[in-house]
Amino acid sequence: MMILGERVTALSPYVWPLTLVAVVLTWTAFNVDKKKKKKRQNNKAAATAGSRRSDTDVIIVGAGVAGSALAYALAKDGRRVHVIERDLREPERLMGEGMQPGGRLMLAKLGLHDCLEGIESQTTIGMVLYKDGKCVTADFPADDKFPHEPYARSLRNGRFVQRLRHKAASLPNVNLEEGTVKSLVEEGGVVKGVKYKSKVTGQETSAFAPLTVVCDGAYSNLRRSIHNSKEELHSHIVGFTTKNCRLEDPERFNMVMTKPNVTLIYQLSDNEVRCYVEVPRESVANGEITTFLKTTLAPQLPPKLRDIFSKGLDDAPKILKTATKSMTTPQYNDYKGVVVLGDAFNMRHPIIASGMMVALSDTLILRDLLRSSDNLSDAKKLSQVVKSFYEHRKPMSATVNTLADAFRQVLRASDDEAREAMRQGFFDYISRGGICTSGVMAIFGGMNPRPISLLLHLFAVTLSCIARFLSPFPTPRGIWLSLRLFWLALGMLGPNLKKEGVWHMLSPTAAAAYRKRYMTATATAVAF
Repeated sequence: MMILGERVTALSPYVWPLTLVAVVLTWTAFNVDKKKKKKRQNNKAAATAGSRRSDTDVIIVGAGVAGSALAYALAKDGRRVHVIERDLREPERLMGEGMQPGGRLMLAKLGLHDCLEGIESQTTIGMVLYKDGKCVTADFPADDKFPHEPYARSLRNGRFVQRLRHKAASLPNVNLEEGTVKSLVEEGGVVKGVKYKSKVTGQETSAFAPLTVVCDGAYSNLRRSIHNSKEELHSHIVGFTTKNCRLEDPERFNMVMTKPNVTLIYQLSDNEVRCYVEVPRESVANGEITTFLKTTLAPQLPPKLRDIFSKGLDDAPKILKTATKSMTTPQYNDYKGVVVLGDAFNMRHPIIASGMMVALSDTLILRDLLRSSDNLSDAKKLSQVVKSFYEHRKPMSATVNTLADAFRQVLRASDDEAREAMRQGFFDYISRGGICTSGVMAIFGGMNPRPISLLLHLFAVTLSCIARFLSPFPTPRGIWLSLRLFWLALGMLGPNLKKEGVWHMLSPTAAAAYRKRYMTATATAVAF
């Protein structure tokens, strides 16, 4: 026993080093084995994918504006495209009824400009803004740097979507199918396709392609399996149509700064006027929409618009309702084999009617980036394309997202004196004419996708309001309200700088590169 004890005592200085060596060797062996297993799984997945013969290059989930436009654009480039849409009937939507000048340019560059014709879409050259009995006219500016006619279109979304679908389906390498996609198919960490239920056969089946594009709208059931972006619910939009009616000035949409939220009235088709109102969530919950519209909003409208508004309500119209949501784009994640587009990817408050413009801009960018990829099966190269897509889209999307959020807050009535001063300040600013009016309208119409230009205009509005508080000389109350107003402005911009990225918001080079690449004149773009 003494001999054994002496041996243990002699070995004791080496116990900890030996234990550490044993742990390191065990950890190394475990990880080597794990990597071998992963490699075998990837090889097996690759072999399985290789053994599957797919006649499709790209699967597109959803045939709305983004899905249909992308299907046509990729098919024109020779890609074989399989589009799966839940319902191919003409959709009835309240959103997506405005195509801004920037959106028309993107549509032309995709070769889809003719889809705006034959659907009674209305030319819109600007807006009339009303507040407290006063009004100001603000038109889209004629900008030599913008290679398209400076006007928008108002339209019925369903008719426009159907034109896009027919245009895409007219190409022989587009398979447009009605079905419900249940889930993505993953193998070895790469999306290989989708599982869906065909409406024709009633059977569940799978479709495979090197690239899957998810653009199934605001209520996407695939979004959460790809990224963790959270939707933010603000209020509700309700709308109805006044039939057999035409506005006195049908080429301008009317924005009335009613209380508590803004009201829009515009010519929707040759003989229909859309009345579009943002209402508190409580009105929707309590089922008091019609009463709210008649007793609270109608009396605030200018007489010539009030008659049209009231006529529509008296005709017992079908009132459409939808939630106003915003959702920022996620930070780039290396989720291979799949891209998300449209409202499934990025939403903003609909007050500036720019959702379709951003979706078409994203479609154009993705189309151009994919042109450099001969082999979509190369997951690594495809990931680089997706990463570039996140970067290239920022000037347009960041400008529009920030503008929508700022408009949402500025146009909302409030009992807070500082907030109301900001609201009045915006009306006064856009009433000045010159660069104040044209600059805001150029940003509003997607003609100037420069986030830093938007920031400068927002700060100009803020400083003009502060000057009013401090005039003719500073007082303690004026200084206090000025500080509160400046804090409100920072509260509007700060979250967007964080969400969109400080570099993307403040870098002039990114915006310049976007304009040079996507907003220059081409033979297609000027073919009105």
